[in-house]
Amino acid sequence: MRIIAIANQKGGCGKTTTAVNLSAALALKGSRVLLIDLDPQAHATLGLGYGPEELGVSIYDVLIDNHTPLATAVVSTYVKGLDLVPSNILLSGAELELSLIAGREFVLRRRINALNIDYDFCIIDCSPSLGILTLNALVASTDVVVPVQAHYYAMEGLKQLLETINIIKQRFSPHNANILGLLLTFVETRALLSKEVQQQMREFFGDKVFDAVVHTSVRLAEAPGAGEAVVTYDSKCKSAIEYMALANEVIYGKAKRRIAQESLINL
Repeated sequence: MRIIAIANQKGGCGKTTTAVNLSAALALKGSRVLLIDLDPQAHATLGLGYGPEELGVSIYDVLIDNHTPLATAVVSTYVKGLDLVPSNILLSGAELELSLIAGREFVLRRRINALNIDYDFCIIDCSPSLGILTLNALVASTDVVVPVQAHYYAMEGLKQLLETINIIKQRFSPHNANILGLLLTFVETRALLSKEVQQQMREFFGDKVFDAVVHTSVRLAEAPGAGEAVVTYDSKCKSAIEYMALANEVIYGKAKRRIAQESLINL
């Protein structure tokens, strides 16, 4: 099973939108997918049609209680092949509670490893921080997708995240948290700024930037209100096509994407 963390400590860069739509797109392509909502805001949970306050077992219970297996928190979604581990506001207290646990960085990895359900992909929607929850996601992950808003300020936040990932690989496992790709989001077709940022990102990071980019669109903004991913809300809209293209890159990769991990850290 490939475990992919969708991470960036900068808020508003499209992490949840990417987590929900990549998960749904992978499922539509025939994969069995588990989406873990690891954000106390529970936007991924809401985005798939669930009310956080209506749920019983959540990811909070799984992390805090050793006797609550991950499988007990799994709920099905309207997308065939896509399951969800929901979140709610209780997760906001998990940072403090996990800080008191020995081996706190490995809690999520242990829960995932003990999962008795076969999935092709596990997608983790991370919170906008580099706290213990995101650390758990990165330690548990095999790969990381980093959504980056097409904005000049995005570079500084990206530097901090990549430094953190480098430390995680050195301390915990050199085989985990590999940068699968940087995803440009909120791209404006006609904006000169978006074009300049895209060019800079591709010049600096080369093939570590996904070919797929996600443009700003009304349908993409509407879909969460309907409790759907945009790939099912309007499968023919530009954003849906872009996320399906991203899913193809995640599944099949690119032969030329062979840049060493170290090259990403030297910003």
